[in-house]
Amino acid sequence: MTEKISLSALNQFNAELFSAALGSIFEHSPWVADLSFEKRPFESTAHLHQVMLNSVKTAPHKQRMALICSHPELAGKEASAGTLTNDSKKEQSGAGLDQCNATELQQLQTLNRAYNHKFHFPFVIAVTGLNRSQVIASLEIRLNHSIELEFDTSIIEIGKIGKIRLTALIDE
Repeated sequence: MTEKISLSALNQFNAELFSAALGSIFEHSPWVADLSFEKRPFESTAHLHQVMLNSVKTAPHKQRMALICSHPELAGKEASAGTLTNDSKKEQSGAGLDQCNATELQQLQTLNRAYNHKFHFPFVIAVTGLNRSQVIASLEIRLNHSIELEFDTSIIEIGKIGKIRLTALIDE
């Protein structure tokens, strides 16, 4: 378990420590923390999260697409290879994605391929609090979205993931 960081200490961090502490909140995208650093001091975890979300929302489309693409496929090759980040591993495990039976795993792989084929980025969902049946059902539903809606939905889900990770890390 990662040790919690007090918000007051975080507000005193230099840029390097700030990036090291928050660089993984948005999957493989420390640029979000880097852009948020100058907005200190943060009044609350919610304030910090909003600043980080604004950094994402105001980033160029290409950078937001890279953020989406930095997320691992659910129960995908990174999980099989053991290369998930600690946060992703914990989140996917919490949703039971590491315990899929053969049918569920095949269904997820088929849906992930269809999703990637249609949207050209991985399916992103905040899995915390969901079970694998709910994840699969969400994937099936979201396959019917337009690319614009799905892009926006993915950014919203990334924001939810960031909030969960910040809440677990920051001690107010």
